[in-house]
Amino acid sequence: MKKPIQINLFLYTLFLTIALLGMLAGNALMDHYPSLRVWSVTTCLLMLIGLPFVWWQSKAGLPDFIDANVSNKNRFLFPASIGLMFGLADVLVFQVLLHPEPYTTLPPFLQPFPYSLLLYFSGAFEVEVFYRLIPLTITLLAGISFKKGKFYIHFFWVGAILTSLREPIEQLPDEGFALILYSLTTGFAMNLIQAWHFRKAGFLASLSVRLGHYLIWHILLGIYIQWIDLGGI
Repeated sequence: MKKPIQINLFLYTLFLTIALLGMLAGNALMDHYPSLRVWSVTTCLLMLIGLPFVWWQSKAGLPDFIDANVSNKNRFLFPASIGLMFGLADVLVFQVLLHPEPYTTLPPFLQPFPYSLLLYFSGAFEVEVFYRLIPLTITLLAGISFKKGKFYIHFFWVGAILTSLREPIEQLPDEGFALILYSLTTGFAMNLIQAWHFRKAGFLASLSVRLGHYLIWHILLGIYIQWIDLGGI
C-alpha cells in the first residue's frame, strides 16, 4: 500500500487535473456561452501553493486524506449529508421564498450542465485549499510548536472561527436584515462544521461538506432552471 503522503499528493494532483480539464472545457464553450465562468491559468498555478501543506498534515496533527483511522462514513457520507442540508436550506430561502418566479436567463451563480460539474468541483477544491488546508495547517503547526502543544486545541478553535468568518463576510448580501442574518449564520455554521471535520476526518471530509452543498445549490438547481425555466439551453 502506498504511503499516506503519496496518496495525499496523488489526490491533490488529481483534483488539480480536474480543474485544468474544467478550464479547457470552459474555454472551448465560450463561443456558445459568452458569460461562462472559466478558471484562468493563474488560478490553476495558485493552487500549487497548497502542495507543501499536503506534506504537513500528519505533522500538524491532522488525518491524512485517506486515513486508515477514519471511516468512509465519517470521511464522505456524514459530511456530504450535512452539506446537502445547507444546500436545501439555501434553495428554500433564496429560490422558493425570495425568487419563486421562473428565470429568463441562467443567473450568474449557476452554470450550464454538465460544465457545472467541473467548475463547481474545482471551485469547492479551491475554497477548501485556501480556507482550510493552508490556514488551518499553519495554525495547527504553530499550536504544536507553542509550549509543546499545550494549547493546540485553543489554536484550532481560534483558527476555525476566524477562517469560518471569511466566506460569509465576503458573500454578505446587501439588502434585508433577515437575509443578512441568515447568510451570516448559515455561512459561518457550515464553515465551522467543515473546520471540525477537517481536524477530525481530514481534507476530504471538509471537501465533502462543500460538495454536498454545491450539489444542491449550484448543480441540481442549475439543471432545474436550465431545463425547466429555460427549456434546456
